[in-house]
Amino acid sequence: MPSLRLPQEAPTLADAVAQAVRDGIAAGELLPERTYSVYQLAELLGVSRSPVREGMLRLAEAGLVVIQRNRGFRVLPPRAHDIEEIIEIRLALEAPAAGKAAVAGTAEQHAAIRAALDTMARAAAAGDEAAFWPADRSLHDLLLRTAGNTRAAAIVAQLRSTTALLGPPTTAGGRTLHQIHAEHEPVVRAVLARDGPAAQAAMRTHLEETGRLLMLRLC
Repeated sequence: MPSLRLPQEAPTLADAVAQAVRDGIAAGELLPERTYSVYQLAELLGVSRSPVREGMLRLAEAGLVVIQRNRGFRVLPPRAHDIEEIIEIRLALEAPAAGKAAVAGTAEQHAAIRAALDTMARAAAAGDEAAFWPADRSLHDLLLRTAGNTRAAAIVAQLRSTTALLGPPTTAGGRTLHQIHAEHEPVVRAVLARDGPAAQAAMRTHLEETGRLLMLRLC
């Protein structure tokens, strides 16, 4: 049975269900080859079926799941066109956000960004993927929020849940944890130096490489 948890900070129960499913997909708890019923999900999360149905409809609209009539839902693996769109959106949101975070971020916000990178470094050194990927997500989220765009942060989190279905972009056909950490270093270095153009360029380089490797997984 998959392990799912309702987030406490969601504005509505349907939002919480949708986020719990996104998190479950990203963690590999919900698999593309299986069909999950509304009843099963409601029992796992300890909620009624109504917010589950509403949450699934939202995820279906986002292209993350496909609803199968009278059966439930199935996680929808991304296609090449989906990856292209996702990277294009992330480039449009995250590259300028990194530049803005460099210029507009407070000392406290920059310290949090530095701390997230340090956590990635320690996890990479230990080969600890379970600690690495939350720190990676936190770093990207902090950059967007430091730029003042919480909606963009939510959009990127959802897009990352979709690409997570292809598995983490490491080892075979991808990068090591050390290499991924190294791609983030120039972004954070530029942010801490308050060099907006350099931060934007470094984030663009990182996301373009991520997109290239994700596309290779579909070949």
